[in-house]
Amino acid sequence: MVRGSILVADDDALFRAALRRYLESEGYDVHDVGGPDEAIETLSRRPYDVVLTDLKMPGRSGIDLVRSVCHSDPDAVCIVITGFGSPESSIEALGAGAFWFIEKSYERMDSLGPLIEKALEMRRLRTSNQRLQRQLEARYGFGNIVGHSQKLLDTLDTVRRVADSQATVLVLGESGVGKDLIARAIHFNSPRTDEPFVAVNCGAIPEQLLESELFGHVRGAFTGAHRDRAGRFAAADGGTLFLDEIGDMSPNLQTKLLRVLQERTFEAVGSDRTTTVNVRIIAATNQDLAAKIEQREFREDLYFRLAVVPIEVPPLRERTEDIPLLVEHFLAQLRDEYAEIKGMTETAVKRLVQYPWPGNVRELQGMIERMTILKRSGWIDESDLPLDLIGGPAPATPMASLPPDGLDLQAVVGGYERELIVQALDATHWNKNQAARLLGLKRTTLVEKIRSKGIQPPE
Repeated sequence: MVRGSILVADDDALFRAALRRYLESEGYDVHDVGGPDEAIETLSRRPYDVVLTDLKMPGRSGIDLVRSVCHSDPDAVCIVITGFGSPESSIEALGAGAFWFIEKSYERMDSLGPLIEKALEMRRLRTSNQRLQRQLEARYGFGNIVGHSQKLLDTLDTVRRVADSQATVLVLGESGVGKDLIARAIHFNSPRTDEPFVAVNCGAIPEQLLESELFGHVRGAFTGAHRDRAGRFAAADGGTLFLDEIGDMSPNLQTKLLRVLQERTFEAVGSDRTTTVNVRIIAATNQDLAAKIEQREFREDLYFRLAVVPIEVPPLRERTEDIPLLVEHFLAQLRDEYAEIKGMTETAVKRLVQYPWPGNVRELQGMIERMTILKRSGWIDESDLPLDLIGGPAPATPMASLPPDGLDLQAVVGGYERELIVQALDATHWNKNQAARLLGLKRTTLVEKIRSKGIQPPE
């Protein structure tokens, strides 16, 4: 197996040949040339993982080659080899973009091996970081917020203008409109993009645990605190902290959060040591904070600190022209797994546009995924849509009746649950991930229920 590709540039033919033999014996794909001009021409035809170049050569120097290579490929890894080393030349080589500077020696040629491995590891890390950056951009860039309605475009215009600032942002909107996407888009398009983005759902964590989650705690601060633990503020230092469902935060924690916003300092639970952080806050809520302020359930001074720039995300019913684009977007995300799904018919899409979507974009996404799982191939038509969505009668729910002698409730409920699990498994051809989605369960929970109820796949 080839460990990597290396281009050697050296006007010393004997050393060049010896270097090539050594590197090939170590499992590298090696090409060698006699000078910088040949190296640049070779690199124009194909890339190499590492460029090894002599420092002193006729015409251009090795440092000139390093500058040229790094200019055309900022991720290139260059190592300079020379028998005329000096502190000045090594500093110049590193300043030009070289990975390292090493003495030219037949006797020490084997010391190149570990150095090249480190150089290759650096290149792999750079490539991995670029790939991750592209994935982040695809997932959290503005292109992932789908729609062309004027209301959405106005919202995104505000997001773009606030992203490169340090302003605290309050994202408002109904559940399911995509407030988290807006928060991530702000962070991803800000100067903090390379720093952490840390999200906390304030409504999902009990009040007694949320303070420790946000600010951390020291050992012995409370029962179960067996060691020091950093909180989310510390984890987000330098980056962005997204406080979702901020309207659910208790008055006590609101006071502590206000102090952090004012002074950028906090103390971990059980500690008297003050920590300073550089964190940008983005908060979000689906609640009416003005009403909560009037009812004295939310601090007015905290609201004004959070709402330096308020951003209202419109509900889906107010931007119905975006629904066809969203449908295609969600179907495209599913096509790798369901390649035989052609799309959704025009009549079906029209039905979706007429529906009020109380669960907003999240509800639409779930419906598209459910229809795709059940349909599996061809076109999703109006007849495939749920009856409540297309205005048909709701499916009849059998009335339960209690026998005079009573019943075994656990057995009845268990039997009904078993039947629903079997239907979901049959509908998805025993794909447990898809069946779990249909039932609103975690896959591990579904697997445990299948095991405990003795459900077996059909022969």
